[in-house]
Amino acid sequence: MPPPQLSELIARAEKGDANAQHLLGGIHERGEGVPQNDAEAVRWYRLAAEHGLALAQYDLGWMHANGYGVAKNSEEAIQWYRKAAEKGHDRAQYILGWMYATGSRVPRNDAESVRWHRMAAEQDFCTSQLALGEMFAEGRGVARDDVEAYRWLHASALKGAARAAETRDQVGARMTADQIAEAKRRAAA
Repeated sequence: MPPPQLSELIARAEKGDANAQHLLGGIHERGEGVPQNDAEAVRWYRLAAEHGLALAQYDLGWMHANGYGVAKNSEEAIQWYRKAAEKGHDRAQYILGWMYATGSRVPRNDAESVRWHRMAAEQDFCTSQLALGEMFAEGRGVARDDVEAYRWLHASALKGAARAAETRDQVGARMTADQIAEAKRRAAA
């Protein structure tokens, strides 16, 4: 017999509460108060994901991408990541950006990578800010733009990303003081 709080959560989940379903997925994935069971986690995540919960869509994508509780399935993973990303889930947007930048599980497409990284970067997702800054610095998927590169690298560096600070300083070495000021103004906006 599950503890009273877990029983209440199960009852809510069985009535279609997507948040309760997602929580149960996490409980089973981590083995918190129940035996760890990835297949059961997938079952609950799927119910919540089908109700449109972006967090569950992301988690279900992760399970499919890594073969936890299901056979590894890149197409299924991408489908769920995309659903979460389209709802604004920043980590799903980052993962899609990374996939398109590296050609992992999808054909390499720098413009598509920029698109997804920009969405996450605009939500203050540090790793996407770094990636987007590097893409502007190198002209990958976008026209090379040192001001935009510096802007995103600076935003990432302010969060403690050492690689972003190093790359920002390299980009800054080829910029004027006015360009750097403009980039910092954009980063602060």
